[in-house]
Amino acid sequence: MTDPFAPFRALSFDCYGTLIDWETGITQALDPWVRRHDLDVSHDQLLACFSTHETAVQTEQPTARYPEVLAEVMRRVGEDLGPAVTVDEAESFGASVGDWPAFDDTAGALARLRTRFALIILSNVDRTSFARSNRRLGVDFDRIITAEDVGSYKPSARNFDVLINELETLDLTPPQLLHVAESLYHDHQPAKHAGLSSVWIHRRHAVEGFGATPEPTADVQPDWRFSSMAEFADAAGV
Repeated sequence: MTDPFAPFRALSFDCYGTLIDWETGITQALDPWVRRHDLDVSHDQLLACFSTHETAVQTEQPTARYPEVLAEVMRRVGEDLGPAVTVDEAESFGASVGDWPAFDDTAGALARLRTRFALIILSNVDRTSFARSNRRLGVDFDRIITAEDVGSYKPSARNFDVLINELETLDLTPPQLLHVAESLYHDHQPAKHAGLSSVWIHRRHAVEGFGATPEPTADVQPDWRFSSMAEFADAAGV
C-alpha cells in the first residue's frame, strides 16, 4: 500500500486551535468577566467577537507581543458588549494563554509523530506564552517560530517565509515539509500561497461556523483532512 506521507520529513504545526484548545481557553478566561456583568452572550457570540477584534489588532499592531494583543482585544470586546474592562482584567486575559488546555489527543499524537518526523511550531504567540503551553504538549520541538520572532502574525506571508528559510537549518526543502493546522484563514490559505502541502485538523467538524477564527478570504483546499491529531497519527502509520 502506498504511503501518502512518504515525501515528508518534517511537520510544521499551528499550536492554538490545533494542539491547544484555544476556544475553551478563551471562553474560560472570559467567563468570570461575563458572569460578573451578567451578560447575555453565548460562547459562540463571544468567540465571534474575539475573532473580529483579534484579527484587527494583529493587523494594526503586528509587532505587539501576544499578551498585549489579547489585552487590547478584551478591551474592544468590552466596548462591543457594554461593560468597561479594567486594566487588571485585560492584563489577566493577556496572561491566560499558558492556562489554556491541550486537546486530549495532542500529547500522544505528537509523541507518535515524533518517531517519524521533525516537528516545528509556527505560532501566533510570543515565546513566553508558548513556553508555558509547551509543557502541556509533551515533546521537544526541533524548531519554534513565533509571531514575536517574525514581527508579524499569520496569515502574513512573512511568517511562512521565515518557516521555509528555517528548513535549511534542518537540511530540508519545502517539498519535504507538511503544514498541519486547524485554521483555514491563518494557516492553510497562506501555506498554499507559499507552495506547501497541508493537513487540516478540523477540530470544529461537529459544529457550524468558524469560531475564534475568521472565514478564509478565498477558496482553499488542504491536501488532507482529519478530525483529530490522533486520526492523523493513525494515517501516518505511527
